[in-house]
Amino acid sequence: MVPTLILVSIISFGIIQLIPGNYLTQHKLDPTISRKMIQQQKENLGLDKSLPVRYWKWVEGIFTRGDFGYSFSHYQPVSSVLFEGRLGYTIFLGLSTLLFTYLFSIPIGIYSATHQYSPSDHVVTFAAFIGLSIPNFFLALILLYFMAAVLGVGPNLGIGGLFVSKHMGTPWFHGFVPNMPKIANFFWHVWPYVVAVGTAALAGVVRLMRGQMLEFMNRQFATTARAKGLKDSLVIYKHVFRNAINPIITGFGYSFRTLVSGSLITAIVLGVPTVQRAYWTALNKQDEQVIMVGLTFFALMLLAGNLVADFLLAWNDPRIRYD
Repeated sequence: MVPTLILVSIISFGIIQLIPGNYLTQHKLDPTISRKMIQQQKENLGLDKSLPVRYWKWVEGIFTRGDFGYSFSHYQPVSSVLFEGRLGYTIFLGLSTLLFTYLFSIPIGIYSATHQYSPSDHVVTFAAFIGLSIPNFFLALILLYFMAAVLGVGPNLGIGGLFVSKHMGTPWFHGFVPNMPKIANFFWHVWPYVVAVGTAALAGVVRLMRGQMLEFMNRQFATTARAKGLKDSLVIYKHVFRNAINPIITGFGYSFRTLVSGSLITAIVLGVPTVQRAYWTALNKQDEQVIMVGLTFFALMLLAGNLVADFLLAWNDPRIRYD
């Protein structure tokens, strides 16, 4: 993981330098800003140094001082711009989406496979295709319309964002007593995001789970288990399921990146302050060090997910070993 992260950071830094211009390019086009001031800014931001020196200073700051760099556009530390007030919400929304996806998709996929070609299986298959076809952001717009036009959501609950204005800045707890109006308002704003982002992933996992179950249900080991007199439910859940779940576990590892990346357009539509929105803003402004930290952090989450998936695969399937 460590060599991979280092390689990702080097490649990311190189790709960023291929973008024409830099953060100061927009200032050069402004006639009210003098060349002397631009040169001074260039020196202050370290943009006058060579590429290897700039990369090394960034890495050195991380390992010696825990300093992830400085945002050119916000004049704040990168950690404040990218993570402060965003990371906690982003991880909570990502975990909620993962739970929503896998807690519903796996049982639905098993049910669909064990009732192949039944009316309920056709309904599940059709719904899965619809879920895969509708973009997340469009589903988010449908949910917003449903809340506003059908449910008639008033100003006390609101739509979009994470809170209505009266709950912003208020504490989560009054002493040891939870602030229930704020908590309820938060969950009211969270569920459209979870449903919109999780639906497409849920549909994909349902299709994969169904296909895997159908493949292993007719394998020789399953036929032998039934011939020995084992109950069909025991064959399905103890033998077939454990073999069929391996690709789902691998996919779960890749899904870890959604803990921080999420769905950008959906977050914008619903007004949710995620890490990816801050990263997208930095891309537009060519805020170099924010982009570097964002890319490295996304890569770290993906690698961590793969590590968790490796452990889960070894635990689930005794045939898998890592020597």
